[in-house]
This record gives sequence, structure tokens and C-alpha cells, in this order.
Amino acid sequence: MIAPERQLRIPEDDIKLTLTSEPAERTAVSPVPQSQPAADDLNPYRWIIMVAVLTGAFLELLDTTSVNVALRQMQGNLGATSDEIAWVSTGYILSNVVILPLTAWLSSMFGRRNYLTFSILLFTFASFACGASNSLGALIFWRIMQGSGGAALLSTAQTTLRQVFPKEQQGLIQSLFIVVVVTGPTLGPAFGGWMTDNYSWPWIFFIKSPLGLVSAALVWKFLDQPSVIDKPKGLDWQGISLLAVGLGSLQYVLEEGERYDWFNDYSIFRLTMLAAATLGAFVFWELSPRNTAPVVNLRVLKHNDLSTGALLLLVGGFGIYGGVFIFPLFAQGILGFTPTDTGLLFLPGGIATIIGTIICGRLMNGAKPLVRPGVLVLCGMVIFAISEWMLSRMTSQSGTMDTGLGLIVRGGAMGLLFAPITVASLHTLKGAEIAQGAGLSNLARQLGGSFGIAAINTYVTSQTAFHRSNLVTNIYSGNITLSTRIAALTNKFIGAGYSQTSAHSSAIAVVDRSLEAQALTMSYNDAFLLIAVVFVIATPLALLFFRRQSAAQVSIVDGEH
Repeated sequence: MIAPERQLRIPEDDIKLTLTSEPAERTAVSPVPQSQPAADDLNPYRWIIMVAVLTGAFLELLDTTSVNVALRQMQGNLGATSDEIAWVSTGYILSNVVILPLTAWLSSMFGRRNYLTFSILLFTFASFACGASNSLGALIFWRIMQGSGGAALLSTAQTTLRQVFPKEQQGLIQSLFIVVVVTGPTLGPAFGGWMTDNYSWPWIFFIKSPLGLVSAALVWKFLDQPSVIDKPKGLDWQGISLLAVGLGSLQYVLEEGERYDWFNDYSIFRLTMLAAATLGAFVFWELSPRNTAPVVNLRVLKHNDLSTGALLLLVGGFGIYGGVFIFPLFAQGILGFTPTDTGLLFLPGGIATIIGTIICGRLMNGAKPLVRPGVLVLCGMVIFAISEWMLSRMTSQSGTMDTGLGLIVRGGAMGLLFAPITVASLHTLKGAEIAQGAGLSNLARQLGGSFGIAAINTYVTSQTAFHRSNLVTNIYSGNITLSTRIAALTNKFIGAGYSQTSAHSSAIAVVDRSLEAQALTMSYNDAFLLIAVVFVIATPLALLFFRRQSAAQVSIVDGEH
């Protein structure tokens, strides 16, 4: 038995806390979590702020895919090799990926308004400098600067919208944000192709400058800046260094691995080992009790919905960026479409995305949403897989109608998918956790895209070799169909003025190109099917959003502050 005097040795403050904490929770008048402001504290200019931050986010996302279609023209104008010009894209993505997880820390260090305004101005100035560059080195340098500024245009913008709008409007607001996220990369090829075909590649960069300046001015004018900035307690140089080296090495491996035959190249192998070691050390250090001011709060992933959402965004990035990467190759290389025609094929799908996302926003809006986000995510995963299966049925004779239908279904699926994931991922976060969660979510989506492009590029290469070797078995001297085809082509070339020898060689070359085109078509179909399989495998993750929530979480979801 415990002695009575030991039972009474309880601090008086603890007795008061124990006796009063429960009634205090019951009698308090609707305390508002830090993540959502009270109605009287809402920024009256929040809709102007929304337009400003969404404009900046759209410019950044448009930039990720619009530049790729102009690389060939840049290569000719700047006298660069294919390996050198690839750094115009690689440099941007490298800097963007490294800065993305640091945006929450930078925002708390310098203040959200200061950091977001500076990032928009840096992106805008670097974009203009890219267009004005007359050497490859200058272009790559300013692309790296542009990627550094562009990182905040997504995660900090998303955090800003989460904090200046009330809880009951988050479904609609986050849906508008997702419209920008999914339509920016989708419309990028159309925009870049049209600018390249009708003007020249510098105008892809120049045209962003006026919009960027307007966005920065509106953010600086109307976004509130706290009178006291809650800066981090210290500077986590170890974490920053490990993160920069780890993500930079990983992104380089994903971008350049296929070109250098992956681990058969010693530099790719060493960078892979370096990325694994430094990222492992980064996770250990950020979670270590010795680190009192981690630059990235990985503990925020203890929220199950956020970790589930990050995994789904990883898969979503794989599908979005992988599809945007592979379809232009098929359309231009096999179907013979121009860059502008290829980009325009994405427009109906982009409209379907906008419609689907707005519908999701309306269904999820309000204190008590009509449809749970998990239901919409599950539908989006299934429909996206179906759209990729539809695209995997295309042939070298497919036309606009054949390709357009699959892209429209794909666009509608993205509208059902990404807004619910974003809303479900962030709804339990409060205060500084929102910025950390948004940064990690956007990093997951970006890394998913990098993994997707690298995996699909490698898969297409290997499958093309596989299908070509199978098709070649049908080319032998006793094949009557082949002999008839070569004879007809030879006579056609002779009629055009070729000699007998040249006509026969040209006929064989045509057959070879036809065989290569068929092998490529089959490999592209396999790649679309691969994306569908990845989504089918990942679909059960959506069921995790249906788990029974705690009472505290339910009160937040239902708006019972």
C-alpha cells in the first residue's frame, strides 16, 4: 500500500490543472485552431491573394513542361549537344527539388509574405534572364535560379490559401489550387509548342515576366505579415547539407541514368550510393533528439492521412508526369503531329480536369462534405487506370479522335483524384505543420514525376529492343508478304527516277523504318499499360482514408472547433 503522505505529494499547480482542464474544454467558446482563423480575423482581401498566389503557381507549373518542347530549337541556336541542352531541364528540376522541402523553414525564417514575394520576383527575373541568355552556360545558371524561386510558388502558396480561408471553404479553395497543379503541366506542351512554332523559344520565358510582377505586387500589398516573425531556434546546417546533397544526387541519377546506362556507369552508381547514404543520414538526424530545430519536421508524417496522401501523390506524380512525357513522343514520333497539334490534344483533357476538380470542390465544401474524400480518390484511381488502358490500345494509324478520348477520361480522373488527396492530407494539420505538410506533399508529387519519367524512359527503351527482336524474326527471304512489299516499293522508287540498286536499298530502308515505328508503338502501349498497373496496385491506399478517425479529428473535419 502507498503511504498517505506520498499520495499527497502532488504539486498544487498540477491539482489545479487536473481539476480545471476538463471543464475548460467544455465551457470555452469555440476555440479556433491555429490553422484556421476566426471569421473576424479573416483577411478581407483573401480572394485577391488567391488570384495572386495561383497565378504564381500556374507560371511555375507551366514552366516545367513548356520548355521541354523547345529544347531542340535551343540546341540549334546555342550550338549545344543533346547532352548539354538537357541541363536546361535538369538544372531547373534539381534546384526545385532541393528547395521544396525547405520552403516551410524559409517561410518561418523570413516571414511568409517576404519569402513568397521574394520567390516570385526571383522566378520572374530569372525567367526574363533565361530568355535573354545568349550562351548555354548563362541559360543553365538562370534556369537553376528559376527553379530555386519556383519551389515556394507551390508549397507556400498552398499553405497561404489554407490559412487565409475558413475551414468551410477549404474544399473549394484547395480544388482551385489543384486545377492549377494539374492543368499547368498539361497545358505546358501546347503553350511551348505554339510559342516555338509561331515565335521563338525566348518568348516562352519573356511572356511570364509581366504576370509574375503583378503576382508579386499583389502578394506584397495584400498578404498580412505578422508583427513578430516566429523564427526557428537555430540553423540546421547538417540537415540542410544532407538534404541538398541527397536530393540533388537522387534527382541527377533519375534525370541522367538512362542516358548513361544506369549502374553500368560508375558515376551514376557512386551518386546512387551517395544519395542513399545522405538521405538515410538526413532522416536519422532530423528525427534525432539532439536536433532541437530540424529544418524539415519529418514527425509531421505521424499524421496517417498526410503519409497516405504523400504516397498517393507519389503515384499521382508518376502518372501525370510520366504520361505528359510519353504521349508527345508517341504523337510526334509515330503519328507525325506538330508540337502545337500535340499540345492542343491535351486541351480537352485539361477542361475535363477543371470540371472534375470544381465538382469535387463543391462536393467537399462546407462543414459537412456531401462526399468523403476517400470515395472520390478511389473513383479517381480506378478511372485513371482505365484511361491509361485506353491509351495503351493506340496504333500507328490512330487519329485525333482515338487519342483524344483517352486523354479526356484521363483529365476527368485527375480532377477526381488530386483535390480530395490534398484536402484529406492536410485537414488534421495545424499551425506550422501545414507548411511542413504542404512542402512534403509537393516534394512527393515532384519525386513521383521524376521516378515516373526515369522508369518509363528506361522501360520504353528496353521494350522497343524486345519488340524489334520479335518483329525481325518475320523478315526472311521466304516471306511472300515481305517480298511483295519490297518489290512494290522498289518499283515506286524506280518510277521516281532511282536506279535499280538505289530503289531496292530505299525500299529496304522504308521497311526498316516501318518495323522500328511498330516496335516503338508497341513499347509506348506497354508504357501506358505500366502506368495503369501502378495505379491498380496503389488503389488500396485510398481505402486508408476510410479509417475510423479519433474524436478530435472528427471535430476538426466537421468544423466543430
